[in-house]
This record gives sequence, C-alpha cells and structure tokens, in this order.
Amino acid sequence: MEKGNQSGVSVFILLGLSDEPEQQRILFFLFLLMYLITVLGNSLIILAISSDPCLHSPMYFFLSNLSLVDICFTSTTIPKMLNNHITKNRTISYIECVTQLFFLSWFGGIDSILLVSMAYDRYVAICSPLHYRTIITPRVCTFLIVMPWFWACGNALIHTVSLTQVSFCGHNEIPHFFCDPRALLKLACSDTFFNDLMLYTVGGLTTFLPFIGILISYMHIFIAILKISTTTGKQKAFSTCGSHLTVVCLFYGTIIGIYFSPTSTHIDQEDTVAAVMYTVVTPMLNPFIYSLRNKDMKGALRMIIPRKPGFTL
Repeated sequence: MEKGNQSGVSVFILLGLSDEPEQQRILFFLFLLMYLITVLGNSLIILAISSDPCLHSPMYFFLSNLSLVDICFTSTTIPKMLNNHITKNRTISYIECVTQLFFLSWFGGIDSILLVSMAYDRYVAICSPLHYRTIITPRVCTFLIVMPWFWACGNALIHTVSLTQVSFCGHNEIPHFFCDPRALLKLACSDTFFNDLMLYTVGGLTTFLPFIGILISYMHIFIAILKISTTTGKQKAFSTCGSHLTVVCLFYGTIIGIYFSPTSTHIDQEDTVAAVMYTVVTPMLNPFIYSLRNKDMKGALRMIIPRKPGFTL
C-alpha cells in the first residue's frame, strides 16, 4: 500500500453543523454550555465518590471511571469545534485529524467496554448477592477497569495505523464537526477495502461484543428480579439497574444506528446530528442519570455542593 498522505493533502476542512453565521453563534454557545456541564457534572461525580467512604464500592468505582472517560471522550472533539467557531477557521491538520481519530476511538471504546463491566457488576449483585464480595474482589474489579483501556487502545491503534496507509487527493472537506472515520474514508483516492473491513470487524467487536454481554447480563437480571416475591424488592432491583440501562440505550443506540445500520451508506446532516448524541449529549446526561435516581449519590453531592437556603438536591 502507498504511504498515507503522499498526495500532499496536509489539512482537512471540518464543515461542522451549519454554514449560517447566526446558527453558528447559537451552536457555539450551546456546545460550550454542554461541554462545561459535562466537565463539571462528571468532575462532581468523581469528587463525590472519592470523598465519601460510603461510596467506596465496585459499583461507584466503575461509575467514577466512566465519568473520567466521558470527560476525556468529549474533550477530543468539542474544544476543537469551539476553537474553529472562535477563529472562523475550520481547518484541522492531517496530524491533528489522525490524533483526534485515535483518541476518539480509544475513549469511545473504553466507554463501550466499561458499560459491560458495570452490567456484569449489577448481574453479580442481583443474581448472586451472597457471593458478591467473593466474586467481585478488588483484583477482579481492577481487571474490569484496566482491561477496557488496553483493549480499546489496541482497537484505536488498528484504525489509526490503517488510516495512515490511505492516500488523500484534492477533496478535503469533512461534512462533520470532527474527524469521523467514515467521512475520512469517503475522501480517500486509494483503496479503502481494508479500512472498511477493520471498521466493521474490529470496530464492530468493540461495540457488539460488549452490547451482547450487556444483553445477556440483563436477561439473567430480569429473570432474577421476576423471582423476587416482594414489590419493594423488585423496585429496588430495578432502580439499581435503571440508570445504567438508560445510559446503555443512549450510547449504543446512536452508535449502532450511525455506523452499523444497513442504511448508513452515506454521510449526511442526520448522521452528524446523531453523532452529537453519543459524543456530547450522552456524556453530559450521565451525571444526571446516575445521581438523580441514586440516594447515596445525592447525599454525597450535598456534602460537596454549597447550597443556598431553601435549595434541595
């Protein structure tokens, strides 16, 4: 194969979400607000869990790591987008684009695999509560946290290295607000069969295997919940899983819909808007989803958030 970028394309142009100046100003403040909420909300989750000894359990250990990854995941795309709005310069260099793609794939993959680790934790807690401490040991917990980082890193390296072998010709406009892999491959003037294969096989494994693992876990969880005799017990079990299940639906629903649905044969405005869901909206909503329905998290947040008289969390 030819060495990537031999054609002389040194920069790409990110077309973003709109060409209208008025809409661009609105989008700038909207994305800035969402980014600040994402960073602040997830940082508060990490601070609350680390400062409250009552939350030093595997479930909250997974949650704090998910919050950290969400901050990193959003930070790979939004700061560049905001900078482009401020400077009125939509260009991104070839090196920056490849780097952004690597970190986007890495943190997105970690997010995906962490969700299945959290599903397994909930499966053991509900289906084998008496053996929970002997199964989810500190060693197992550490493995379920560290493994996603290495697995996702390998996946991101495959996509990134294979992209560097692609040649780009005159077309350099990316109809997106970040370096989306499918959008980049549309601009290539060399054969992209291997890249497409990697996108749908290696990338698919990082998406579908965790998703299948989550489905299997929740099948066993729902069966176990149905066997609970008391209504209170069922409600408690459902509330334990409800937040995680909501995040799973938001995250996997948009990714599978964009990259793996039969109709995803072209890049259009709808795909770009849908990408906002998993790169911006889901990381922003995660702190609210996990804290508003969790009494322990609410209590920990009350301890670290200054309150005005009459304000309740």
